[in-house]
Amino acid sequence: MQYKIPVQIENEDKIFLNLSLRQLTIIMIGGGFGYSVFKSLEPNIGADLALFPTLIIVGLTLVIALFRHTEMTFVPFLLNLIRLNLNVGNRVWSKGVDSYNSLEVGYIRNIEEIQSGGIDKNSHKTFESVEEKLGKL
Repeated sequence: MQYKIPVQIENEDKIFLNLSLRQLTIIMIGGGFGYSVFKSLEPNIGADLALFPTLIIVGLTLVIALFRHTEMTFVPFLLNLIRLNLNVGNRVWSKGVDSYNSLEVGYIRNIEEIQSGGIDKNSHKTFESVEEKLGKL
C-alpha cells in the first residue's frame, strides 16, 4: 500500500482569509492590545488622539504578522539579521561540518583557549564557565 507524502510540509495551512493560524494569533493579540490602549486613552485625551497610538500598534502588528522575505517570517528574519550583524566580516565557505562560528553554536571561547589549541566541549567546567560568561552579558 502506498502512502501519499505531503509535498509542501513547511508551508503553513491557510485557515481564514488566506491567513495562517500563526498570523491570525499575532493579529488578534496585537489588535486586542491596540484596543485596550485605545479604550484606556479615550476617556482622558479623546477618541481622535487615542487613535494614533492604536494605529501605530495595529500597523506594527500587521507588519509582524504578514511579513515574508525569501520564505522567512518576521522572527526568523530578525534573528538572522541580528546574527549577520554580530558575525560581520567576509564569509568563506568551507566544506564539512566544522565551518561554524563559535557564536553561532552558542558558546564563546576565550582568547587563551583559542591560542592553546582548543576547548573540551564535554567538560562540566567548560559549561560552567560559558554559563558564567553569558550571565555577565
